[in-house]
Amino acid sequence: MDPNVPAAGGGSDANMLRPSQGPYNTRTLSRYGSATSSIRGTYSLPGSGAMTPRTPGIPADEDGERTALLSEHASGLDDVEEGETRSQKGPSGRPPLWRRKSTWAKVRYYVPSTAWIPQYSLSLFAGDFLAGITVASMLIPQSVSYASSLAKLSPVTGLFSAAIPGIVYALLGTSRQLNVAPEAALSLLVGQAVDEIMHSDPHTHPVDPNATSLAISTIITFQVGLISFLLGLFRLGFLDVVLSRALLRGFVTAVAVVIMTEQLIPMFGLTNLEHVLQPKSTLDKLFFLVENVFTHAHRLTALISFGALAVLVGMRAIKRAGKRYWFIYRLPEVFIVVVVSTLLSDKFDWDQDGVEILGSVPINTGSSFVQFPLRKVTMRFLRRTTSTAVLISVVGFLDSIVAAKQNAGRFGYSISPNRELVALGAGNIVGSFVPGTLPAYGSITRSKLNGDLGGRTQMASLVCSTIVLLATFFLLPWLYYLPKCVLASIICLIVFSLLGELPHDAIFYWRMKAWIDLALMTLTFVLTIIWNVEIGIAVSVVISLLLVVRRSSRPRMTILGRIPGTERWKPIDENPEAEEDAQGVLIVRIRENLDFANTAQLKERLRRLELYGHDKHHPADEPHRHDANVLVFHLADVDTIDASAVQIFHELVETYKNRGVGLYITHLKPGPLLSFEKAGIVNLLGEDAFCKDVASAMARVEAAMRERQVSVAQEWSPSA
Repeated sequence: MDPNVPAAGGGSDANMLRPSQGPYNTRTLSRYGSATSSIRGTYSLPGSGAMTPRTPGIPADEDGERTALLSEHASGLDDVEEGETRSQKGPSGRPPLWRRKSTWAKVRYYVPSTAWIPQYSLSLFAGDFLAGITVASMLIPQSVSYASSLAKLSPVTGLFSAAIPGIVYALLGTSRQLNVAPEAALSLLVGQAVDEIMHSDPHTHPVDPNATSLAISTIITFQVGLISFLLGLFRLGFLDVVLSRALLRGFVTAVAVVIMTEQLIPMFGLTNLEHVLQPKSTLDKLFFLVENVFTHAHRLTALISFGALAVLVGMRAIKRAGKRYWFIYRLPEVFIVVVVSTLLSDKFDWDQDGVEILGSVPINTGSSFVQFPLRKVTMRFLRRTTSTAVLISVVGFLDSIVAAKQNAGRFGYSISPNRELVALGAGNIVGSFVPGTLPAYGSITRSKLNGDLGGRTQMASLVCSTIVLLATFFLLPWLYYLPKCVLASIICLIVFSLLGELPHDAIFYWRMKAWIDLALMTLTFVLTIIWNVEIGIAVSVVISLLLVVRRSSRPRMTILGRIPGTERWKPIDENPEAEEDAQGVLIVRIRENLDFANTAQLKERLRRLELYGHDKHHPADEPHRHDANVLVFHLADVDTIDASAVQIFHELVETYKNRGVGLYITHLKPGPLLSFEKAGIVNLLGEDAFCKDVASAMARVEAAMRERQVSVAQEWSPSA
């Protein structure tokens, strides 16, 4: 137990805190007259004339000085209020200086770039520039791969997604290293939505498949941005603590397997055959690979794919081993492989040998570059894509907040989950004005690399986004001969990163015997593989929320016992020396606030404590304890109690009174006391039932027991 919190019960501390004025009321064992005044006097707040058992005493002279100071402060407030009433402006007609400063402080709080840009030091620019250009060299081929291979869109959409949301986030975000761009898992979800809508009716085909794909992606990105923005606006940034890490790990692992399966098809050169047979689920595609990889694979494509993958893995291993040497660690291996494979493809005419290349990529976003996302062509797909948008919003935020918190802890600053949601949402909303833009969120890998390379502000993201925009307009023609199978190899490299943490987490959960976490992780993985990503994550989120509700609906309670030879009571399950020395008396400490969620099971939990104590048991087992004759509630930890909880508590009190059980309530605070008065619990129990501490309650219980014993003895005496 915390040494700073007084133990339940009285002792010398209780004697010291007991008021010394006035004689005791012989009927209530207190110095107060009526029930209401007695209870209010016992549990009034410090500084109001009385003291509680949980607060130290204040000497009279200090209390008087404190009262005087408070009076001066109150009069000062009155003067300020009068001054404000007389005039809200200064002599020059302008708002007061403190109000102007407060307004500017709020602007800097909600728009962090207004704080760091004016104070930006050029000494940080070298690190930010190096980090920005290095991350951009990795992000450009990644974004092209995500858009073309996963989202089934034009490569241009991936590049716009890597630039526009990142610029908006750099102005509004609270993380200094977070890099916002398309993610593999989220791009896959967009691609699945596009594929499902495009092939929903086998008898009809879109007149312009490219325009339809752009419209689907646009409305998804707009919804994603709006959902994230509203979640932040309504301060729902606590979602990252509601959904478990096990669920996220199972989802990420399943998505990695799905992505790997998707990318093995172009790596073996089976894309044309896939279009003919059209396998749907991940299992179908796995069977498709097994059946055709040895008979229909394109050898040169497979050689290029796995050769590029081997080079990428080898260079990454060299970088990991050569961390001490900055020129090795900062090698952009993805960019190098893209450039070299493009040159080799042009040199040896791989496209003439059947290897698919990127080809010409026109910057085509429709009738104009910027368009309002809510148009007739996009609204047709609004309802069919909402579930995908919700899923992307939740998963994207979880990934982003993990990356943001990691860097905040590493570099010693704080972030706001709510403002992160607003910044990410604004970035995606602005991005959706460019047709086809993919949802963009933070990446753990890129953000860590950003910090490692010297990125200390969001200037690194601005540099990165600028380079990506330049590449969009000037670099794409140079990638004409880039083999598409190399893009698939790049994505497979990302898959290895996604799978990298699985063994560590699985071993950790096994060692901790966290069977529920393991089961949740496995269930998410299996459902995602067998059905689809949406079903897997939706079922697991529901189960995770149900587990949270189940845990929060069970009020934390413990039985208190007396420490022998003292007037102190402590939990018997934490202190073996504590004893329940009064037969038939059950002292229960409720260790949290009471609300509608956790009070619903209060009756059942109390009954179990009464019959079985803290021992594990089955409902069919015989009771280990006898029914209680007296029940004492220790409510020092209950700061608030809502109306539903008060109503249930009232029913509980009536039930025990009908059973003839004596009830006492101790350490009641002013807030719950007021609720009890309004609900009629005070009148129902009477003033005798409310005591300052457990020692006072037990004194009354023992006095009542002695009186009962005397009356029984008198009834059975020979004279009677």
